[in-house]
Amino acid sequence: MKIVLASRNPKKIGELRTLLAETLPEVEVLSLDEVGITGEIEETGATFEENALIKARAAAASGYIGVGDDSGLSVEALGGEPGVYSARFAWVKTGTDAHDDAANNRVLLSLLEGLPAERRGAAFVSTVACVFPDGRSFVVRGEVKGRILTEYHGAGGFGYDPLFYYEPYGKTLAEVTPAEKNAVSHRGKAIRAFAERLKAEIGKEPQK
Repeated sequence: MKIVLASRNPKKIGELRTLLAETLPEVEVLSLDEVGITGEIEETGATFEENALIKARAAAASGYIGVGDDSGLSVEALGGEPGVYSARFAWVKTGTDAHDDAANNRVLLSLLEGLPAERRGAAFVSTVACVFPDGRSFVVRGEVKGRILTEYHGAGGFGYDPLFYYEPYGKTLAEVTPAEKNAVSHRGKAIRAFAERLKAEIGKEPQK
């Protein structure tokens, strides 16, 4: 069975393939490019769930099962920000064209400057939406809680991982192995929940 992930990000596609292989090894994950879907998908939702569904519907236009995810960082002291703007936080806050990981992390650190550790609580949130060609859909959610450090630690991962300290490991998510990260990450939890739900639905969907 083939499903289409609404992404062109090789890391994200590889991560989904790895995690789905645990429970659904027969599922082949395709990218938007592989099914000929061009152009950007506008993420106009106000929540992670809404954006995930927008992307999943776009992917389902291929005729295959469409999968979309939206994830980001929610910081308690910032009222849940960056939230749905996690990938372009620097642009939202400063209006500059810089919206890469380094710029986003600099803005986050500046906004939290001077706050003690107990006020730097945060959570990575991931939602995965699935839309079938017949219109059925579902959304699942995963979270991992931690806190934001005052400086970078680790060279792995991506996004806010070098600042996100996960207490049970005693490290940031940029200091752990991919397997360790997948075992506890918000995306790992959401994808496992997605896999279980998909298994329950898979018999209702004609295979292509």
